[in-house]
Amino acid sequence: MRKELLINENWLFIKDTADITRRDGEEISLPHSWNAIDGQDGGNDYFRGTCCYLKQLEQLPEADRYFLEIQGTNSSADVYLDGKHLAHHDGGYSTWRVDITEELGVNSLLVIKIDNSPNEIVYPQMADFTFYGGLYRDVNLICVNESHFDLDYYGGPGIKVTPVVDGKNANVEVEVFLSNAKAGQTVRYTITDREGNVVSVNETADTKLATVIENVHLWHGRKDPYLYSVKAELISGDEVIDTVSTRFGCRSYEIDPERGFILNGEEYPLRGVSRHQDRWGFGNALLPEHHEEDVELICEMGCTTIRLAHYQHDQYFYDLCDEKGLVIWAEIPYISNHMANGRANTISQM
Repeated sequence: MRKELLINENWLFIKDTADITRRDGEEISLPHSWNAIDGQDGGNDYFRGTCCYLKQLEQLPEADRYFLEIQGTNSSADVYLDGKHLAHHDGGYSTWRVDITEELGVNSLLVIKIDNSPNEIVYPQMADFTFYGGLYRDVNLICVNESHFDLDYYGGPGIKVTPVVDGKNANVEVEVFLSNAKAGQTVRYTITDREGNVVSVNETADTKLATVIENVHLWHGRKDPYLYSVKAELISGDEVIDTVSTRFGCRSYEIDPERGFILNGEEYPLRGVSRHQDRWGFGNALLPEHHEEDVELICEMGCTTIRLAHYQHDQYFYDLCDEKGLVIWAEIPYISNHMANGRANTISQM
């Protein structure tokens, strides 16, 4: 069965170096940005260069495969395990993963080298915000069976939900992505309502399920942010060998030049703000309580919508918006992994 280990503690941070053999650093915990102070003092002279993060991987659970999940590094990064280069990633805001199974040993040393200096690879080149450097979101180690819901599929969760409202019902398509699937394995799809009551259960060898939620309870913004959940279980024989889940809302929307934004057939005024992911003294290395406070303040203002500037934000923030009923506007070049989940409240714009 899948195990996800949060490995935010006990890192060694070494500033201004590309030398992965150095050990003269500062002990830190994640999330972390090296521009938490100089990136906010108004001097426009904040450090942009290469730094290294080191961690010893110890006492890991038994599994067939091990994936390193990095939820945010800005802006280019390289992963090394026991000195061997395993992966390179360009892009400062999306989740990415590395299969470290073949090189993982006892007490292996993990090094993540990150560079936020200007380059011609990662966009934007210029912007009205700081290009914070750092390992600024959570890092997980995901331990799975050889057959598992795909962890290499564009950094997504391995499951996608697409609900379409049809009268009083909702037609729901659930698609999963598998890695190393074997003959005879099946997927069990379970949909539950907000109270945990089972709406439907289906077991099939197909990676797509089409089902109907009758008399569907609609997600209706701040008035009624109702969410369903779907769990997919990969089954081999009588054993569940992997599980993924996500929440989703059912709604319809349109934009009318005369009536404005229409949610579930009703006029729904959009009043909101634009949000960046930073905080004084932390840079962009936000803690859960910072995301929570931001959402509470936005709701306290009476907002019904939020525009995310200008990149993928933390998945935790999207989840909070789902729960509170905030309609999210996301720019197409920067749509996050959140969109892959078929979420209720994400509207894209050019």
